[in-house]
Amino acid sequence: MLRSAVPAADPSPRPVSLDEAAKQAGEAAGWVEQNWSTWLSTGLRILLILVVAIVLRHLVRRALTKLIERMNRSAQAVEGSALGGLLVNAERRRQRSEAIGSVLRSVASFLILGTAGLMVLGAFNVNLAPLLASAGVAGVAIGFGARNLVTDFLSGVFMILEDQYGVGDSVDAGVASGEVIEVGLRVTKLRGDNGEIWYVRNGEIKRIGNLSQGWSTATVDVTVRPTEDLDRVRTVIAEVGDSLAKEEPWNERLWGPVEVLGLTEVLLDSMTVRLAAKTMPGKSLGVERELRWRIKRAFDEVGIRIVGGLPAVPAEDTPADPTAGMAAPSAYASTTSPQSVAATPLTPPANLTK
Repeated sequence: MLRSAVPAADPSPRPVSLDEAAKQAGEAAGWVEQNWSTWLSTGLRILLILVVAIVLRHLVRRALTKLIERMNRSAQAVEGSALGGLLVNAERRRQRSEAIGSVLRSVASFLILGTAGLMVLGAFNVNLAPLLASAGVAGVAIGFGARNLVTDFLSGVFMILEDQYGVGDSVDAGVASGEVIEVGLRVTKLRGDNGEIWYVRNGEIKRIGNLSQGWSTATVDVTVRPTEDLDRVRTVIAEVGDSLAKEEPWNERLWGPVEVLGLTEVLLDSMTVRLAAKTMPGKSLGVERELRWRIKRAFDEVGIRIVGGLPAVPAEDTPADPTAGMAAPSAYASTTSPQSVAATPLTPPANLTK
């Protein structure tokens, strides 16, 4: 009988002696004793970083919120004054402040938490150079891929910070025009003259014309007969402007006197007098309509006639043209005309028999 060259394994584990167990426990305790201070200092450092980051983020966000609330309260206080409705739009100020506060809070949170995360990785002795290089490459790639989104966002931030327009303003954005109903970081909403809503990306706005900032100008052209007395016309228009400036609500919408600028056009059958007035922003059209209404009534009272456009058609009936019902002469009326000869049937010969 052959015996195996490999000795059979002992099924029962070899018991560990007390000396070996004590040696292993001593080595573990020594390793812990050597590294516990490092662990403790690293843990306390990480805990301190997290606590400082959270507390700082809370304080910064709270300060920004208080600042936004103070801005809104100041806007409401000005709105309640006599000229508050003319100078400040509370909804515009509220949306603008909320948008700025949202951007500032997001930026503050990103910077604080991002810095805290990098400091925590540094506490673990992680090499941050490859991580920062990879993040830089990824940021460049994302920037190229979403450049339109980044452009819209940055344009919206600068539009809000510079207060180029706000809710309630009438603007001409080039691609669309109308009244601003919402200002966002990426899209601006405009309501057109026919009620349609335009969604305009902020990055597509190359130039903006705000018709509601500062003041507006109401311009009216009055066309009268060339035989009218210009001094009389000027006097009547001045009286209309003075009466308009003394009545409500036009006394608030007019920010200056109604001035007669002079003649803008002189023709054989008419002459045009132009007048203008400085008005509240966005109220020029209403002032122009009211001026035309009052000037027309004042001219009718003093006998000054406003002319222009196509001449009026006389109302009386004109005698009918007696030749209107006559037909045009025909070439077939004459028997000697070539047309009549060609249309005359041929006479058969006399000797032709059936």
